[in-house]
Amino acid sequence: MKILVCALEHSANIHLKSLKKHLNENIEFVGIFDSDLGKPIVDLRSLAIMGFVDALKKIRYFFKLNSQMLHLAKDVDKILLIDSSGFNLPLAKKIKKKYPQKEIIYYILPQAWAWKKKRIPVLEKTIDKLASILPFEKDYYSQNASISYVGHPLLDIITDFKSHLNPEVKEIAFMPGSRKGEIKKLMPIFIQLQKKLNISATIIIPKHFSKAEIKKLYGKLPSFKISNNAHKTLLESDFAFICSGTATLEASLIGTPLVLSYIAKPLDYFFISRLVKLSHVGLSNIMFNKFKNRDIHPEFIQDEVTVENLEKAFYEFDRNKFLQDSKELRAYLQHGSSKTVAKMIEG
Repeated sequence: MKILVCALEHSANIHLKSLKKHLNENIEFVGIFDSDLGKPIVDLRSLAIMGFVDALKKIRYFFKLNSQMLHLAKDVDKILLIDSSGFNLPLAKKIKKKYPQKEIIYYILPQAWAWKKKRIPVLEKTIDKLASILPFEKDYYSQNASISYVGHPLLDIITDFKSHLNPEVKEIAFMPGSRKGEIKKLMPIFIQLQKKLNISATIIIPKHFSKAEIKKLYGKLPSFKISNNAHKTLLESDFAFICSGTATLEASLIGTPLVLSYIAKPLDYFFISRLVKLSHVGLSNIMFNKFKNRDIHPEFIQDEVTVENLEKAFYEFDRNKFLQDSKELRAYLQHGSSKTVAKMIEG
């Protein structure tokens, strides 16, 4: 079986690797994905963008890539789209129009429930199998929608969790994100914060950054240990300060108390704040509010991200309550998703 795969994001490829372990060895991937999984048509590093402004600069390139993927769809058995709705949903519509008999599976769905509910009817009409990773997501779709909760992919790759917390915080993890713009904005604040707290700290840096990029983005880090292994570092840390994104949910599942910090480009935040109808940024907070009606960790956005606010949140944090909440969050998500999605593809 030949499958057209579109996995543009680094996180999507982590989950794609977990998924491939459960697929028949005869299944071949074509399209956009990490080179570890086969022979993609593009280098993923050329696709990295940071916000609306950066996306506009690369729009012609993405239109060309979209056409390439449509052409490849002719000779495949099925289509698997993962996340990245800005690219994948227009692609799905084109494929369905040109090849109506081709089965399209969408894994890690667009968060239409958050900011573009008008997309939901389009998804129901265009996608043959909607693989939801959020237990509450299907409630936003019609009863006739081909949507099912498949579990959460993080529970495929996170297998070690905290059973207890150390009485004192002796190790802190700092995760300023994976995008260059995020890192540049957060690092000066994180460096000052670490000095004030005066607690042993580890900075988690993405593996793909070169030494030159690290020096430019992070500056001098004499007070930090450096790690490329986020899950191991979070498990070994007593607390974490994390940029918004998947990492906040990873920490919440592992059981590492955290504070979320998010600083977007002013223009990007202007658009986001008007499009997204949510009271929270962190996915773990969004989910926890769905079944517990309260937050699991503090959030600081834009001008709220100050050394003083982060320090205050650290000292006021109820870590034991967080650990119990973490266990309840894992129970809410139930299990991983790879096996279920593999059966969906092969079925």
